[in-house]
Amino acid sequence: MKSALETLNPTRVKMTVEVPFEELKPSLDAALKAIGQQIQVPGFRKGKVPARIIEQRVGRAAVLEEAVNNALPQFYGQALEEHAVRPLGQPEISDLKVPVADGEDLSFTVEVDKRPEIELPDFGSIELTVDEAKVDDADVRDRLDTLRARFGTLKGVEREVREGDFVSIDLSAEVDGEQVDAVTGVSYEVGSGNMLEGLDEALLGVRAGETRTFAAPLAGGDRAGEEADCTVTVTAVKERELPELDDDFAQLASEFDTLEELRGDVERAALVEAKFAQGVAARDKLLEALLEQVEVPVPESVIEAEIHSHLADENRLEDDEHRAEVDESTRKALALVLEQITVTDTAGSVVDLR
Repeated sequence: MKSALETLNPTRVKMTVEVPFEELKPSLDAALKAIGQQIQVPGFRKGKVPARIIEQRVGRAAVLEEAVNNALPQFYGQALEEHAVRPLGQPEISDLKVPVADGEDLSFTVEVDKRPEIELPDFGSIELTVDEAKVDDADVRDRLDTLRARFGTLKGVEREVREGDFVSIDLSAEVDGEQVDAVTGVSYEVGSGNMLEGLDEALLGVRAGETRTFAAPLAGGDRAGEEADCTVTVTAVKERELPELDDDFAQLASEFDTLEELRGDVERAALVEAKFAQGVAARDKLLEALLEQVEVPVPESVIEAEIHSHLADENRLEDDEHRAEVDESTRKALALVLEQITVTDTAGSVVDLR
């Protein structure tokens, strides 16, 4: 196989590929064998039909189509490797010429977007400043409280609802006087914000047995997004009791015997996360600095595919203003830059910024 490369622009190439018949013949033989396994010919066992009979029954065009379809990815891949092209997106095949008779060559042209070549500046000229990776007592306390919450118990209380309480509620929604949804006995953590918009505000200050109304867009179903008149009734109010922060809790919640050991482990884990966050911040600042100095050409097809996917996921394909925002962010091409960058840490090890 031989191929020629033509650079159409910094992000797109065209390759012309010619495949001698001898290199295509194994694919033709495989196609004949595969088709022979699928057809029945009187006088021959399945899989034992001669090639000339197969071509007579299904036509040479069908055999060629099977062979070429299976062989094209292989020859395309060889052309990419030969010219060190790193493709982006799907290739476009044209000028496909298949061998009508034995001995004729296969040829085709393929255009594909490719990853651009990026000339990076000297990293030694870039100065970055990031916040110190540190952990204070408040961080450790918050993490311990989160751990305590996992082992907390709920206790009924006779008072008004506060943020963080757990309530049992009956909830219904109407649109234009027609009930569209209703649930009973639902447990909900006030302040979590994972049900209807406005529910948390409606619940604060309510006592068990009381009812409140509020308006909110429906979050799901056939009428998602429609404004509904909602009614919520609180049937029970509970607060979470947290276990005491002592050695007994350390033994309950971890493999440690003492609270001091548990606190030390929590602090170490928090410091690891802080250092990781520091590294991410440094990476992001380095990328910002590089993008100010490096122009990264990005294939238009990649940009459009990313924009379409992003807007489709948000069901905002017709939102021109948001489309412009997504277009701008996509063109920064951070992923393309990341794949070009490695730096060395203080120990001399290579760090991949991906």
